[in-house]
Amino acid sequence: RLVESGGGAVQTGGSLRLSCQASDSDYYMLAWFRQAPGKEREGISCINKRDAKTWYASAVNGRFTISQDVAKKTVYLQMNGLNDEDTAVYYCAAVSIPIVATLQAMCPLVATYDFWGQGTQVTVSS
Repeated sequence: RLVESGGGAVQTGGSLRLSCQASDSDYYMLAWFRQAPGKEREGISCINKRDAKTWYASAVNGRFTISQDVAKKTVYLQMNGLNDEDTAVYYCAAVSIPIVATLQAMCPLVATYDFWGQGTQVTVSS
């Protein structure tokens, strides 16, 4: 249902753009999570489909930008200023019910999401 692309290897300070395409339009919000080896999955950004409001985790705020193309059912994550702490598998996730709480409350929680992509690896090296 969700297919990510755009991962890869990049040097410190470099940029990557991830894409996630949904198979249908039955979602209200799309988000990006990441999971580094030995760590829990963490929410890093989300975007409300209806009004395009966004939320960012403090670890990526100012470096990453989430955007969407509703017609293409696609969300993007532009990642700039990458460092080794950004190395992880990045996952796209979707919410299939209306948004009833603030993005700050909903976005970081794994339990918020109904569907997940398979993940794409991002590796940052110096």
